[in-house]
Amino acid sequence: MAAGSHDAGGWDRDSVLARALLSQDDIAVLELDTEFRPVRMNAAYKAMRPAGEGEEWLLDLPGAGAHGTVRTFMTRVAGTGTPVVAAEYPLGPPGSDRVVSLTCIRLADPLGAPVGVAIAAVEVTERHRTQQRLSAAYRNAFEIGGSLDVVNSARDLVAVLVPALGDLACVEFPEDVLRGHDPQPGYIGREASAPRRVAVKAANGTWPAALAQVGEALPFVPEQPATAAPAVGGALMADAETARAFLGHDPELIERFLPEGVRHVLGCPLHHRGRFFGYAQVYRVDDPEPFSDTDVELMQDLCHRTALAIDTAFRFTREHRTAVVLQQSLLPPAATETAAAETAGVYLPAGGGISVGGDWYDAFPISSLRMALVVGDVIGHGLQATATMARLRTAVQTLADLDLPPDELLTRLDDLVQRMMAESEEPDTVGASCLFAVYDPVTRVCQMASAGHPPPVIVLPDGSAEYAPVIPGPLLGVGDNPFEVFTTTLPVGSVLALYTDGLLRRDEEAGRNSATAPGAGLPAELGQLVATSDSLDDIASWMTGRLAEPEQPEDDVTLLLARTRAVAEQDTATWEYAADPAAVHDARTDVLGRLAVWGLEKEAFATELIVSELVTNAMRYARGPIVLRLIRDRVLVCEVSDPSNTQPRLRRALNTDEGGRGLFLIAQLSTRWGCRYGARGKTIWTEQVLESG
Repeated sequence: MAAGSHDAGGWDRDSVLARALLSQDDIAVLELDTEFRPVRMNAAYKAMRPAGEGEEWLLDLPGAGAHGTVRTFMTRVAGTGTPVVAAEYPLGPPGSDRVVSLTCIRLADPLGAPVGVAIAAVEVTERHRTQQRLSAAYRNAFEIGGSLDVVNSARDLVAVLVPALGDLACVEFPEDVLRGHDPQPGYIGREASAPRRVAVKAANGTWPAALAQVGEALPFVPEQPATAAPAVGGALMADAETARAFLGHDPELIERFLPEGVRHVLGCPLHHRGRFFGYAQVYRVDDPEPFSDTDVELMQDLCHRTALAIDTAFRFTREHRTAVVLQQSLLPPAATETAAAETAGVYLPAGGGISVGGDWYDAFPISSLRMALVVGDVIGHGLQATATMARLRTAVQTLADLDLPPDELLTRLDDLVQRMMAESEEPDTVGASCLFAVYDPVTRVCQMASAGHPPPVIVLPDGSAEYAPVIPGPLLGVGDNPFEVFTTTLPVGSVLALYTDGLLRRDEEAGRNSATAPGAGLPAELGQLVATSDSLDDIASWMTGRLAEPEQPEDDVTLLLARTRAVAEQDTATWEYAADPAAVHDARTDVLGRLAVWGLEKEAFATELIVSELVTNAMRYARGPIVLRLIRDRVLVCEVSDPSNTQPRLRRALNTDEGGRGLFLIAQLSTRWGCRYGARGKTIWTEQVLESG
């Protein structure tokens, strides 16, 4: 046989490569013939072989990888010549986490005929463990910041850091962050931030007692260039000796910051959008391996995610606080005292990650000592819902001043919501439910109408309670639907409870687990509380306070309680006159006589003039019959009713005019005046503040 000189050198090089591959100890090599019988193997393969296993143990590894069983993919390699690279298989008995990476190629003679296969095996257990650890850490990282609370975000972070990166982990925040103040942009130095430890985690479950504990303020550490630079976005790695040097070899600082037996420390700031939110550190005590570049990258990713969550929590907190302050500033006083009723209102904003909603309540006096009670719930949450609530509350007060009946008021309010929907870029987010009620302390009559709102609870003085049978109309904004008025006469001392659906949340949850209808227990509960407590404030606080335990409610809760009162019969006087000009003299005489009985001689002149003007106008323009009524309370109310629907208007008369000064005089002599329309005719009313109170 003869061969060219260029081929002879190749044989030598192939032999050198084969000898080097078979003699090294890191890669296990096994050569098999076409029948998969071992031909030769190196020492690394023999060392990898488990005790008691034969030379072909590699072919019988349990389980199936991405390429099937070992014998299966070897058959495919031998038949096609296509190699398999880095196929991972479990190594060892069941339950073991050892993993081996296999690469298989086909062997051929100089003429290209297959003569067998060769397998190179490398144990990659540590790499596999690292990948699993990192994968688990990144999966758990999705839980960071889910609560929109800065302290909970820190706890989420240390829960991922241990055991993903070390044995111990802690997080510290500046005092400003804990107080809810957004940090100033730029680096201001750690000594100016007064850090406090907020979260810790130990692999064995016990945080070392010598280290700074949760809630403790950390001692001052002199800043060095090596420790200041990472605070603007980098990470700081140090072994035990270097960490002690950073602490100035101060025994007290070393005891408070470094655990006993520490080997390596990894620290990273919580830095986002130029703001420093805190600092996180991981310690390795049992693991002697230093932190790798992969560990540093994971640490930075987790800290960046946490800083982003904290920044999001701050933005949510700012918006939530602004909405709460705005909404509470728009709500009326919690408690009011009028001749019609004693009221108490409570508003409890939603907790957790839900922004404040558009719930509101209102209680305000209207003409003739009557009181208007309102409760509503705007669709959605956040500042937009609060702004919508403010517009609706103002509209309700304006319409109520016109003395519109409840059904007509809701109709006008529905028109307003439809216009708001037409102006909005997202009309589906505009809408509300509303309940409007009017109580008259003279007749003890209460009228109410509902626009898709839950019915109020009426608690009678004897403790019996039930839902008012008001028929709810559609939500505000639907349009073209009438609202129905429910009318009832309430005994003195009855309690009206108006609320939003957030108050029924607990009852609905209880109803899912029982045969009781959702909300069925609310009247009985209110009846029992009213029977045992005279304080509406205590009742309202207890009803809403129970929803905050053990956690904040999922929706805003609003509750308005009103205990009705009545004007005594001796404090009212009513007369009816025919359409006769002489009746004006009779009206003045009757009013002066009643004022003398009541001891209101000081108000006699103004009241006589008011009555004279009102009755004269009614005689002139409306004809009879005319009804005059006086009501005495903290104010003196004078009412003149006639069957006409004409609208009285206040104007300034010229010097040459012979009339037109009546309403102007009435406006000057009275505190308030107005006009309301009933089923038949109208009523003009005035109020005068009594000096005697």
